[in-house]
Parts: sequence; C-alpha cells; structure tokens
Amino acid sequence: MNTLKTWVLMAVLSILIVLLGSYFGGRGGATIALLVAIGINGFSYFFSDQIAISMAGAHEVTEQQAPQLYTLIRHLTNRAGLPLPRVLVSPSPQPNAFATGRSPSHSAIVVNSGLLSALSEKELLGVLAHEMSHIRHRDILISSMAATMAAAITWLAHMLQWGLIFGGERDNRNSNAIGELAMMILAPIAATMVQLAISRSREYKADEGAAHLTRDPDGLADALAKLDHVPRFGTNRGQSAPTAALSHMYIVNPLSGRSLAGLFSTHPPTEERIRRLRLMRIDGSQD
Repeated sequence: MNTLKTWVLMAVLSILIVLLGSYFGGRGGATIALLVAIGINGFSYFFSDQIAISMAGAHEVTEQQAPQLYTLIRHLTNRAGLPLPRVLVSPSPQPNAFATGRSPSHSAIVVNSGLLSALSEKELLGVLAHEMSHIRHRDILISSMAATMAAAITWLAHMLQWGLIFGGERDNRNSNAIGELAMMILAPIAATMVQLAISRSREYKADEGAAHLTRDPDGLADALAKLDHVPRFGTNRGQSAPTAALSHMYIVNPLSGRSLAGLFSTHPPTEERIRRLRLMRIDGSQD
C-alpha cells in the first residue's frame, strides 16, 4: 500500500509541477516542467533522507557518544527484526524525533538533543519505538519524498513570484496578475494538503506499533503528553522555525498551532493519540 501511495504522491506532485509550467510557459514550459518533475522524483527517491537530515542540521553519532540511544534502538531492532538504522542527533533544543530513509536497510533515526534531556528512559523508548514502527511499516520513503517535493514546489512558487515581481509574463497575454498570484499561493498549499492526506492515519498506526514493540502503551502516551506541552517553534523569540516541509516527519508537529503552518497540521490531535494509547491493553505474549 505504501508503495502505491509513493507512486500516487510522485504522480500528483509531478502533475502539479507540469500544470504550473504549462500555465506560465505554455507547451514549452510544460515540457521543461516535466523534465524538472522527473529529476525531482529521482533525486527525492535516492537522496530525500539526506535532504531531511540536512534540514534538521543533524550529525551521526557513534555508540560511544550516545550509548543510551544505541542500547534502546538495538533492543527495538532485535524485537522488530530490522537492521540497525543510522543514529543521528540534531542540536535543536526542542524535544522531537523523526525517521527517514528509502527502506529499512537505508534508514536513519534523528533525535533532537532536547529530547534526550526531557524524557525518562521509558518515555524515550516509546518515542524511538514510534519511529521504528515507521521504518517497519515502510512509511519513511513516502514521508521523506513528501518533504523534498513539497519544498521543491514551494521553491518553484517563490521563483514564479519573483518572476512576476520583475515583470515575467506568460506567452498567453490574457492571464492576469490575480490568477498568477492565486497559483503561487495554491501550489505550496496543495503540496501541504497531499502531506496531510498521507500523514495523519500513519501516526496512529505507528503509535500502535510502538505500543506492541515495547509492550507498554503508557510509555509513549507519557512522552506525548510531555511533548505536547513544550513551546513550539514560531512562538518563542530567538528560535529558528524548522522548514514547514519537514514538520510532518516529526513525532509531534514542531510548528506553533498559531502559525499559518498550524492550519495544515499533518498530525492528529495529540490528546486523541494519548487517549487511544491509554485504552490499549497488551499482554506479554504479543509482539
């Protein structure tokens, strides 16, 4: 199913890019946009994990540098029957984490430094199990590609905006500035809505998978309760807001609900996630 979703995502965002090219450049613009879309799809498939890691400013750590992380992740990979992912730490003080990569054998878990000091070992295990579940369910490719493609479409919209400001025009002289501005506004919103459709249900599934991996739903529920009450980027002065295109990958949305990005939250309500975890009962025989 996730393979199908990946192809659908590639097709939807490619069509959007081609439509933008056609709207602003006619047949020639559509041809160029198609080539750009093919290039973005290929680049996203192979390098979206590196782009996400770069966006987060994360660096790989050794077992000597982060023994607790490696111990917990190795425990989870043994239970899940998965290879050990790359382990990276981002210098961000906001407690959060995400998984990325195109397959379980090419996967990575990124943990913000703030997460390590904010959670107990039981809570940290729950968060890592959530990310391991994304890897196990093969969610990581589609989420990584969505981040890369949404960023690319937003960049194209900005380029169109600058082109309009400096007098760029379509071959079709009947188009007007209002229509062009609408396209520039709608392009990144459309990309966000694609992410929205993909992301919400998979968070519930990853929460459930984490509960089974740890056999302790309360560990993740307690972690989510803590993470939901920390300040979000966009609300504190002096903090750099992470790229909106990357926000759907984190275990909790790092963007403030009061920001524009908060209107298009890719995460289900944390209260509902906690409620579902609290209701779960997992005996010791389940995996």
